[in-house]
Formats: sequence, structure tokens, C-alpha cells
Amino acid sequence: MLKNRFFRKIFHPRVEDIDQVKLVYILSLIVGFLSALAAAILKNTIHYTHQVLTEGITRESGGYLLLVYPVIGMLLTLLFVKYIVRDNIGHGISRILHAISRRKSYLKAHNTWTSIVASTLTIGFGGSVGAEAPIVLTGSSIGSSIGRFFKLNYKSVTLLIGCGAAGAVAGIFKAPIAGIVFTLEILMFDLTISSIVPLLISSVTAATVAYFLMGEKVLLTFNITEAFNMTNIPWYILLGILSGLVSLYFSKMTLFLESQYERIRNIFLRLVTGGVILGGLIYLFPPFYGEGYDTVMSLLKGETDAVFGNSILISVSGNFLTLTLFMLGLVLLKVIASSSTNGAGGVGGIFAPTLFIGGVNGYLVASLLNRFLNVNLPDNRFVLVGMAGMMAGVMHAPLTAIFLIAEITGGYDLLIPLIITSTVAFITVRNFERHSIYHIELAKRGELITHDKDKAVLTIMDWKKEIETDLQTVQADNTLGDLVKIISRSKRNLYPVVDENNILEGVVSLDEVREIMFNHDLYDKILIKDLMTLPPSYIDKKENIETVMETFRKTGAWNLPVLDDGYYVGFISKSRIYTTYRELLVQFSEE
Repeated sequence: MLKNRFFRKIFHPRVEDIDQVKLVYILSLIVGFLSALAAAILKNTIHYTHQVLTEGITRESGGYLLLVYPVIGMLLTLLFVKYIVRDNIGHGISRILHAISRRKSYLKAHNTWTSIVASTLTIGFGGSVGAEAPIVLTGSSIGSSIGRFFKLNYKSVTLLIGCGAAGAVAGIFKAPIAGIVFTLEILMFDLTISSIVPLLISSVTAATVAYFLMGEKVLLTFNITEAFNMTNIPWYILLGILSGLVSLYFSKMTLFLESQYERIRNIFLRLVTGGVILGGLIYLFPPFYGEGYDTVMSLLKGETDAVFGNSILISVSGNFLTLTLFMLGLVLLKVIASSSTNGAGGVGGIFAPTLFIGGVNGYLVASLLNRFLNVNLPDNRFVLVGMAGMMAGVMHAPLTAIFLIAEITGGYDLLIPLIITSTVAFITVRNFERHSIYHIELAKRGELITHDKDKAVLTIMDWKKEIETDLQTVQADNTLGDLVKIISRSKRNLYPVVDENNILEGVVSLDEVREIMFNHDLYDKILIKDLMTLPPSYIDKKENIETVMETFRKTGAWNLPVLDDGYYVGFISKSRIYTTYRELLVQFSEE
């Protein structure tokens, strides 16, 4: 605390003299630099942990260790999260979206480093997940922490969160455009001048720092040499359709499997269950060990022996049918491996599994078409385009998929196939599921920020804070005289009628008693139950803002009672909601 106060005393007088826009530009550069640094640290710690553990290990010389390592990694991660972090740090991108919509863009400061440690333990020891979501959470947390340190408003802090996410993606893949587009598509940022410039600064800074720290080597790099063949367009469309269907399967299975793991209350039993399943899958399918980028690179280079060589399944028979079934197993079972890793206590994302499945699926489709239709399709192009199609389908982010694959291949020779397959995959999956795997749970709860400013503002608004609880309540057996006494000391014109258990029975309006309230002869003759009316509807406190607004629209009312499991809480006013909405819209929209 003393340290923070010391820095604030130094910085804040100077910060106040800086224009807000210029300050955000400066901070976006800092966020980009730190995000790239975090990405480099994470990728190197994962790489060297993996190298130290697996060096010299083959199936004959103790390959069983590859089955044990992931369980050890998940156990260490579980203990780290449970006893040191004491907070849920999984599902990083969904956590960012929730922070933007429900926590005023507040991400806890420990996320700037805990995700790095946890994902290093999980992935470095062979967990079948990716490092991208943890590093995006790290970058976004850096942006949130810096924005709050300088006491910026909600919009500026949110923008720095986006800068952190863009910097993380740009740094880990050395793909600055993909970093920007990822933020716009996944985090649902508005494409405005006030947002695009800081994102540009952050992503370019991150990519430059990543080049400086890691050289030319990136996760995936492959140069396309063959020219684009127009006659292959129908096959890219077919690949897009298949990618969309596989994406739907992956998303649905991921959510289902993780929900099943959550039902296992004992965390150590959950660990053993996931560890046994993951170990068995790795034994049968060695490419499931780790992120899987080595497998993708082997397919790009045509080195299929490196993919199949260590498998007990392929060692029995190397015919085309066996190889095809093996590849199909990689496509369909990778989701179980990744879900078992996260479900059992590991920390990682679905970014890498998505690219892995897409690459294998693209290779499988090209192999089958070449085999049975003799069309001579380039395997490596279909691997890359398949990765884009899968990403477009799972994440509902076709532009991110297009630019990411284009940037990691060092050019735009694949642009037309990437656009075709990604678009078709996106359209295919959208026919079955409106939201991406990152957004679906938030959308169900009405907490998803969208590009629609009206809906975005409504999502951010916490309508429960606008509930008016200062209305004087009366009971049904009270008299008109009792009501008049309450009216004399009240400034409101609505009086909820509740029973002894605080259950709402009706409401009395001042307008309905105005003509008789001065007739003293009626004070003891008329009871509240004779005056009260039922409200046109009510709102449950658990409802989201969209339901609240829809209820107001249907009833035409200006005030509605709010109940909590049937118990009276207060009233919500349409005019009060509109006032809050306008204030948020000004803050949200100002350039």
C-alpha cells in the first residue's frame, strides 16, 4: 500500500496534466510491451519445461513417463490454484468478457502472473491444452491493472484490456493484425478511431518486442510456394462445411465434458479421473501430449512418420485405412483430451486444440480426396486453411482466422482459400449455434457485450442498483385513516401492500385515493384491501435487463414491483432506468 501511494504521488500530478487520449496512447504502448514480455516468458518456460522432461525419452526407453507427467502437472496446478492463488483462473477469455460486462473491467492483479505459472505447469508437463487463453488473460489483466492505477474511466480501462489482449496475441504469434482483429471480434470492441489507434500501438509494440526477444522463430511458420489453383475452390468450400460441423461438435462436447467434470465434487477424484482418461489417450495418440503444434508442423512439412511413429496403433499396421482412422481419432478425441486437462484441474485454453484439430482435419480431407478422387490437392495448404476454418467455427471469428494464418505464413498467397473456408465454416456453425464457445454461457445469462451499443450499454447496466426501496408499505387490513397518516409523511405516490411475511398482495396509488382521502367519515370504514389493485406484472430480482425492458414494453407501466423468490424488495422505475441508460451511453460512446 505504501509503495502504491508513493508511485501515485509521483505520477498523478503529472498524469493530470496529460490529455486523456494521449495518456491512453502512452499506456497502450506500455501494455503492449508488457504483454509481449509475458508471452515470451510463458512460451519459453513451457518450451524449456517440456524439453527438460522429455529429452531422450522414447516409447522403448521409458515412454510411460509421458503418461504420468500430465497428471503431475495438473496436480501441481491444482495445488497452486487451491492453496496459493485461491481463485478460479481458468477459462481466461470468458473471464475477461465477464469482467467487462459485470465487473467494470476489473481483473484481479494476480492474473498478471498466476496464469503464467499455472499454464506452465499444465502445458509444460504435457497437458493437452493451449497457452493462448492464459496469456490473453495475463495481457488483459496488465491493461486493467494499469488503467485502474491511473484511475481511468470504465471506457479507457476497457480499452487497455483490449490492448492487453491484442498485445498478447500479437506477441505470441508475431501477428499484429490478428491481435487487433481478435480483440474486435472476440472481445466485441467497437471499431472507432478512439479504439483502433491504441490497439494498433499495443499490437505492433508487442510484435516488435516478440521479434526482439524470440527472433524469427514463432509457434507456426510456413512459407507457401505453390500458386493458388482456382479449380480447388469447390474443395475449399467442402472443407469449410466440414470444419463448421467439426467446430460445432468440438464446442458442444467441450461444454458437456467440462460440466460433467464439475459434477465430481471431490477435486482429487476429479484429477484422477481426468488424468487416467488423458493418460490413456496419450498412450494411444501420442500427438495429444502438449499443445500439438509439433504435430501441425510435421503435417505441413509432409513428415507424417513423426506424427504416427510413436503410436502403438500405427505400429501394428501402416496401411491407408489405419492411418485414416488414426487421423480421424485425432480429430474426434482431441476434445476429450483438452476437456480432461481443464476439467481435472489444469489451466489452459482451447486456442491450440482448435488449430490442432483444424490442421489434422484439413490434412485428412485432402488425403481422402486425393486418394479417392485423384484431384492432387496440396496437403499443406489444406492443413493451414483447415486451421482457419476450425478457428472461424469454434470462435465465431472468421477475420481473426484469416489474418492469423495469413500472417504466420508470411504473406497473403492463401487469402482466397482462407476467406472461402473460414466464411463457409462460420455460416455453417451459425445455423446451429449463434454464439461462440467463449460467449455462449455469458449469452445465456444475459451478460454478453455485443457490438450493438444499445445492447452493450444495457448489458453493462446493473439495474438492481436502481431498485427503489424507500416506498412505505401497508397491509391489507389497514384502514384508509392509516393510509392517510402514511401519505402525510411520505413523498411517494405508490404504496405496496404486503402481508406479515412481506409477500406482495397488491399496490395502492395516491391517484386512486385522492378524492376520498379528505373524507374523515370514511377513514374507519374503508380498508386497504378495498383500494388496492394488482400491478400489471412484476420483475424477479434474478432477471436480466433485457427481460426488465421487455416487461415494461409489454405492460406499458412506468413502475413495477421487484420480488425476490416471491418476497417484496422494492419498485423499479422506467424513467430511472432510462436516466441511467443515457448516462452510460454518453460515457460509452464519447470519442
